[in-house]
Amino acid sequence: MEFEGTTVGGLSGIDRDPRTGTWYFISDDRWRYNAARFYTGQLHFDPAMGTFTGVKLTGVHTLLQPDGTPYPGYGKPHSADPESIRFDQWSRRLLWAHEGDRPDENNPTIPVSDLFVRKVDTHGRHLGELELPDNLKLTSTASGPRRNFGLEGLAVTRHRFAAMLEGPRYEDGAPPTADHGAPTRLTVWSRDGRVLGQYAYPIDPLPAKPVPPTGQSDSGVSEILPIDGQRYLALERSWIEGVGYRVKLYEIDLKGATNVLDRASLASGDPYQAVSKRLVYDFGSFRPPTQNLEALAWGPRLATGECTLVVGSDDNFDASEMTQFLAFGARGC
Repeated sequence: MEFEGTTVGGLSGIDRDPRTGTWYFISDDRWRYNAARFYTGQLHFDPAMGTFTGVKLTGVHTLLQPDGTPYPGYGKPHSADPESIRFDQWSRRLLWAHEGDRPDENNPTIPVSDLFVRKVDTHGRHLGELELPDNLKLTSTASGPRRNFGLEGLAVTRHRFAAMLEGPRYEDGAPPTADHGAPTRLTVWSRDGRVLGQYAYPIDPLPAKPVPPTGQSDSGVSEILPIDGQRYLALERSWIEGVGYRVKLYEIDLKGATNVLDRASLASGDPYQAVSKRLVYDFGSFRPPTQNLEALAWGPRLATGECTLVVGSDDNFDASEMTQFLAFGARGC
């Protein structure tokens, strides 16, 4: 789909301004088509009936570097891979996460592009960023976050910011397989930008083996959404060769979890308490077949008192996949 001179796709994060009803959609296009950007738009609900009737785009804004220029394209220094966007209703600004990039054995010439969480105004102009702990720094060695396992999820509350790595750092263990899960890290900041803590999130083992067994897979947390100061929703998304996408929605609770900020490794054998998880919904039971679900946001409240929970998919700019928005009624939010 073309919109105002851009190719729409790769929508990997969504959020809503509860005051105006404006929705924000961030694209993870790394200037294969157009510069790093986000869209504005509307999702239409009938508050009395709870009917979700459609989506309309209303604008597009280029994300700008601190010097006011667009981010460079894929494979260049300082390129951007936008993966999540949040509207901060307390500052009236936007927060967005860049997954980062780095070389690995399959992509040895990719330069290191540090992951980050940056603040912009509603036109995409840079306003600042959160300071990251040292253990989230990308490197060109087998240390720190892996390529394609950087920051994928963001959450904003009245008192906190939070960001989730998609998968385990090198020091924290191997990525998930059908035989074992893996720990990743959720980082929490105060509103003034101080790192308050970091907590281990246990990613499930793959729900199925690849076909053939030597096939590829990719599994981790693709988005988080706050329920309150201690609890979040987490989208756990897997792609498995020969199987397709499998996604589960969990409620997680930081209460009682160990602060692992100062732990160099989560695979060293030293005991710690991970966040607790409760399954909310298994998208494996949803038809049509589950897409690449990467976006999660609260929509408007319905006349019944229910919240609306919107889940969106990133189509990877692939004709065999789709951009999809799913709306659910939820209580307890």
